[in-house]
Amino acid sequence: MSESVVDGIAAEFLHNANRGRRLVAVDGADAGRAARFADALAQAIAGASGDDVVRRSLGAVTEPELRSGTVEPFRAGDADGPDAVLVVDGQGLLDDAVRGIWHFSVWTLAGDELPHSGANVIVDLSDEGAPSRYFYDYCAIPPSVNRPGLH
Repeated sequence: MSESVVDGIAAEFLHNANRGRRLVAVDGADAGRAARFADALAQAIAGASGDDVVRRSLGAVTEPELRSGTVEPFRAGDADGPDAVLVVDGQGLLDDAVRGIWHFSVWTLAGDELPHSGANVIVDLSDEGAPSRYFYDYCAIPPSVNRPGLH
């Protein structure tokens, strides 16, 4: 995976959320690609910050499962430093019910599907060896598939 794109996204996250226990979500149409990108992002964040980075793959989880099984234990944890970062991949992590949990979120594209309008960053992984930052005109997303409030 191209380090320049991943490193740039890690740097953006660290610039915007540089202290405390921080949470990053990586979601996408292709769960395997999202997980691999989350792995690379976690490594880039650790390398750039020197902070502890915890990595979790969740699959599909409900809001209560996400909060009680992953987020609350991480926030309360003492095993990692006070400036630790949790990088999670899974399905539905950018849904409206849980979108506010994250300090930073990434949506990974696997083809020509519509991007998730709630992500901080969109990455095109059609060619995983050469990922690219993707900028989308959210006004072009039909209201029927867009997040409320972004029509």
